[in-house]
Amino acid sequence: MHPNALFRSENRALFETLIEEIGFGMIFAQTPDGPRVAHTPLVHTGDGAVQFHLSRGNALTKHLPGMTALAVVNGPDAYVSPRWYDDAAQVPTWNYIALEMEGPVRRMDAEGLEGLLETLSERQEARVIGGAPWTMDKVPAYKLRAMMGGITGFEMEVRGWRPTLKLSQNKPAEERARVADALEAQGAMALAQLMRTLLDDKGAA
Repeated sequence: MHPNALFRSENRALFETLIEEIGFGMIFAQTPDGPRVAHTPLVHTGDGAVQFHLSRGNALTKHLPGMTALAVVNGPDAYVSPRWYDDAAQVPTWNYIALEMEGPVRRMDAEGLEGLLETLSERQEARVIGGAPWTMDKVPAYKLRAMMGGITGFEMEVRGWRPTLKLSQNKPAEERARVADALEAQGAMALAQLMRTLLDDKGAA
Protein backbone atom coordinates (compact mmCIF):
# COMPACT_ATOMS: atom_id res chain seq x y z
CA MET A 1 0.00 0.00 0.00
CA HIS A 2 1.24 3.50 -0.81
CA PRO A 3 2.10 5.41 2.41
CA ASN A 4 0.17 8.52 1.35
CA ALA A 5 -3.30 8.30 2.95
CA LEU A 6 -4.77 10.27 0.02
CA PHE A 7 -4.35 7.19 -2.15
CA ARG A 8 -6.35 4.84 0.07
CA SER A 9 -10.00 3.86 0.19
CA GLU A 10 -12.42 1.91 2.40
CA ASN A 11 -14.86 1.20 -0.43
CA ARG A 12 -15.33 -2.58 -0.31
CA ALA A 13 -17.74 -2.53 -3.27
CA LEU A 14 -15.01 -0.85 -5.30
CA PHE A 15 -12.52 -3.56 -4.32
CA GLU A 16 -14.91 -6.31 -5.40
CA THR A 17 -15.56 -4.52 -8.68
CA LEU A 18 -11.82 -4.36 -9.32
CA ILE A 19 -11.48 -8.11 -8.70
CA GLU A 20 -14.47 -8.76 -10.95
CA GLU A 21 -13.29 -6.54 -13.79
CA ILE A 22 -9.62 -7.60 -13.76
CA GLY A 23 -10.32 -11.23 -12.89
CA PHE A 24 -6.65 -12.16 -12.54
CA GLY A 25 -4.03 -11.71 -9.87
CA MET A 26 -1.03 -13.03 -7.99
CA ILE A 27 -0.72 -15.10 -4.83
CA PHE A 28 2.40 -14.59 -2.71
CA ALA A 29 3.56 -16.72 0.22
CA GLN A 30 6.70 -17.62 2.10
CA THR A 31 7.55 -21.33 1.77
CA PRO A 32 10.34 -23.52 3.18
CA ASP A 33 11.93 -23.14 -0.25
CA GLY A 34 11.76 -19.34 -0.13
CA PRO A 35 9.19 -16.76 -1.26
CA ARG A 36 7.00 -17.87 -4.13
CA VAL A 37 4.32 -16.30 -6.35
CA ALA A 38 1.59 -17.86 -8.47
CA HIS A 39 -0.52 -16.21 -11.17
CA THR A 40 -4.18 -17.20 -11.27
CA PRO A 41 -7.75 -16.13 -12.01
CA LEU A 42 -9.53 -14.78 -8.93
CA VAL A 43 -13.21 -14.86 -7.95
CA HIS A 44 -14.64 -12.88 -5.05
CA THR A 45 -17.39 -14.59 -3.08
CA GLY A 46 -19.20 -11.43 -1.98
CA ASP A 47 -18.72 -12.25 1.70
CA GLY A 48 -15.10 -11.27 2.27
CA ALA A 49 -13.24 -14.10 0.57
CA VAL A 50 -11.52 -14.75 -2.74
CA GLN A 51 -11.17 -18.10 -4.46
CA PHE A 52 -8.57 -19.36 -6.91
CA HIS A 53 -7.03 -22.55 -8.22
CA LEU A 54 -3.48 -23.68 -8.91
CA SER A 55 -1.87 -26.58 -10.69
CA ARG A 56 -0.98 -29.41 -8.32
CA GLY A 57 2.60 -29.01 -9.53
CA ASN A 58 2.76 -25.32 -8.64
CA ALA A 59 5.45 -24.44 -6.10
CA LEU A 60 2.82 -22.97 -3.74
CA THR A 61 0.15 -25.67 -3.88
CA LYS A 62 1.49 -28.03 -1.22
CA HIS A 63 2.30 -25.18 1.20
CA LEU A 64 -0.76 -22.91 1.02
CA PRO A 65 -3.34 -24.74 3.16
CA GLY A 66 -3.36 -23.14 6.61
CA MET A 67 -0.91 -20.41 5.63
CA THR A 68 -1.44 -16.66 5.61
CA ALA A 69 -0.87 -15.45 2.06
CA LEU A 70 -1.07 -12.25 0.05
CA ALA A 71 -3.22 -11.82 -3.06
CA VAL A 72 -2.63 -8.88 -5.40
CA VAL A 73 -4.76 -7.49 -8.21
CA ASN A 74 -3.25 -4.83 -10.44
CA GLY A 75 -5.48 -2.35 -12.24
CA PRO A 76 -4.51 0.12 -14.98
CA ASP A 77 -1.32 2.16 -14.62
CA ALA A 78 0.62 4.77 -16.58
CA TYR A 79 3.57 7.16 -16.46
CA VAL A 80 2.77 10.78 -15.57
CA SER A 81 5.02 13.43 -17.15
CA PRO A 82 5.91 16.67 -15.31
CA ARG A 83 5.25 18.54 -18.56
CA TRP A 84 1.51 18.16 -17.86
CA TYR A 85 1.66 20.35 -14.74
CA ASP A 86 1.57 24.15 -14.61
CA ASP A 87 4.92 24.01 -12.86
CA ALA A 88 7.22 21.70 -14.82
CA ALA A 89 9.86 21.87 -12.07
CA GLN A 90 8.52 18.64 -10.60
CA VAL A 91 9.43 15.00 -11.02
CA PRO A 92 7.79 12.21 -13.01
CA THR A 93 5.53 9.76 -11.23
CA TRP A 94 3.30 6.80 -11.96
CA ASN A 95 -0.46 6.63 -11.45
CA TYR A 96 -1.86 3.19 -10.76
CA ILE A 97 -4.49 1.10 -9.02
CA ALA A 98 -3.60 -1.98 -6.98
CA LEU A 99 -5.32 -4.06 -4.35
CA GLU A 100 -3.54 -6.23 -1.80
CA MET A 101 -5.51 -8.79 0.22
CA GLU A 102 -4.08 -10.77 3.13
CA GLY A 103 -5.55 -13.72 4.99
CA PRO A 104 -5.49 -17.41 5.81
CA VAL A 105 -5.94 -19.92 3.00
CA ARG A 106 -7.85 -23.20 3.07
CA ARG A 107 -7.99 -26.00 0.52
CA MET A 108 -11.37 -26.46 -1.16
CA ASP A 109 -13.00 -29.87 -1.59
CA ALA A 110 -13.90 -31.26 -5.02
CA GLU A 111 -17.42 -29.83 -4.88
CA GLY A 112 -16.10 -26.38 -3.99
CA LEU A 113 -13.54 -26.52 -6.78
CA GLU A 114 -16.19 -27.44 -9.33
CA GLY A 115 -18.35 -24.55 -8.13
CA LEU A 116 -15.41 -22.17 -8.45
CA LEU A 117 -14.71 -23.31 -12.02
CA GLU A 118 -18.38 -22.95 -12.96
CA THR A 119 -18.53 -19.43 -11.53
CA LEU A 120 -15.28 -18.45 -13.21
CA SER A 121 -16.31 -19.73 -16.64
CA GLU A 122 -19.80 -18.21 -16.40
CA ARG A 123 -18.43 -14.76 -15.53
CA GLN A 124 -15.81 -14.79 -18.24
CA GLU A 125 -17.94 -16.41 -20.95
CA ALA A 126 -20.50 -13.63 -20.44
CA ARG A 127 -17.87 -11.21 -21.77
CA VAL A 128 -17.07 -13.15 -24.93
CA ILE A 129 -18.64 -11.58 -28.01
CA GLY A 130 -20.50 -13.83 -30.42
CA GLY A 131 -21.91 -17.33 -30.11
CA ALA A 132 -23.42 -19.23 -27.21
CA PRO A 133 -21.47 -19.31 -23.94
CA TRP A 134 -19.33 -22.38 -23.28
CA THR A 135 -20.48 -24.43 -20.28
CA MET A 136 -18.75 -27.14 -18.29
CA ASP A 137 -21.36 -29.73 -19.24
CA LYS A 138 -19.81 -29.80 -22.71
CA VAL A 139 -16.90 -31.77 -21.23
CA PRO A 140 -17.54 -35.50 -20.61
CA ALA A 141 -17.68 -36.26 -16.87
CA TYR A 142 -14.71 -38.65 -16.96
CA LYS A 143 -12.56 -36.08 -18.72
CA LEU A 144 -13.62 -33.28 -16.38
CA ARG A 145 -12.74 -35.40 -13.34
CA ALA A 146 -9.31 -36.13 -14.78
CA MET A 147 -8.63 -32.48 -15.51
CA MET A 148 -9.85 -31.37 -12.09
CA GLY A 149 -7.49 -33.92 -10.57
CA GLY A 150 -4.60 -31.83 -11.85
CA ILE A 151 -5.56 -28.65 -9.98
CA THR A 152 -6.34 -27.59 -6.40
CA GLY A 153 -8.91 -25.02 -5.35
CA PHE A 154 -8.27 -22.54 -2.54
CA GLU A 155 -10.22 -19.91 -0.62
CA MET A 156 -8.62 -16.98 1.17
CA GLU A 157 -10.52 -15.33 4.01
CA VAL A 158 -9.50 -11.73 3.48
CA ARG A 159 -8.69 -10.14 6.84
CA GLY A 160 -6.69 -7.25 5.46
CA TRP A 161 -7.67 -5.10 2.46
CA ARG A 162 -4.87 -2.75 1.37
CA PRO A 163 -5.78 -0.70 -1.70
CA THR A 164 -3.76 1.93 -3.53
CA LEU A 165 -5.69 4.26 -5.82
CA LYS A 166 -2.97 6.66 -6.93
CA LEU A 167 -4.84 9.04 -9.22
CA SER A 168 -3.13 12.41 -8.66
CA GLN A 169 -5.22 13.20 -5.57
CA ASN A 170 -2.23 15.21 -4.27
CA LYS A 171 -2.69 17.71 -7.13
CA PRO A 172 -5.30 20.46 -7.58
CA ALA A 173 -8.49 19.50 -9.43
CA GLU A 174 -7.52 21.40 -12.57
CA GLU A 175 -4.17 19.62 -12.75
CA ARG A 176 -5.82 16.23 -12.21
CA ALA A 177 -8.12 16.98 -15.13
CA ARG A 178 -5.15 17.95 -17.28
CA VAL A 179 -3.31 14.76 -16.38
CA ALA A 180 -6.40 12.68 -17.18
CA ASP A 181 -6.71 14.35 -20.59
CA ALA A 182 -3.02 13.78 -21.30
CA LEU A 183 -3.21 10.11 -20.27
CA GLU A 184 -6.19 9.60 -22.53
CA ALA A 185 -4.25 11.16 -25.42
CA GLN A 186 -1.40 8.72 -24.68
CA GLY A 187 -3.78 5.77 -24.95
CA ALA A 188 -4.29 5.13 -21.21
CA MET A 189 -8.06 5.48 -21.52
CA ALA A 190 -8.99 3.21 -18.60
CA LEU A 191 -6.81 5.06 -16.12
CA ALA A 192 -7.99 8.45 -17.38
CA GLN A 193 -11.61 7.40 -17.01
CA LEU A 194 -11.01 6.16 -13.47
CA MET A 195 -9.38 9.47 -12.57
CA ARG A 196 -12.53 11.25 -13.68
CA THR A 197 -15.09 8.87 -12.13
CA LEU A 198 -13.53 7.65 -8.89
CA LEU A 199 -12.56 11.03 -7.46
CA ASP A 200 -15.05 13.34 -5.79
CA ASP A 201 -14.68 17.12 -5.68
CA LYS A 202 -12.16 16.81 -2.86
CA GLY A 203 -9.99 14.40 -4.77
CA ALA A 204 -10.83 11.40 -2.60
CA ALA A 205 -11.66 7.96 -3.89
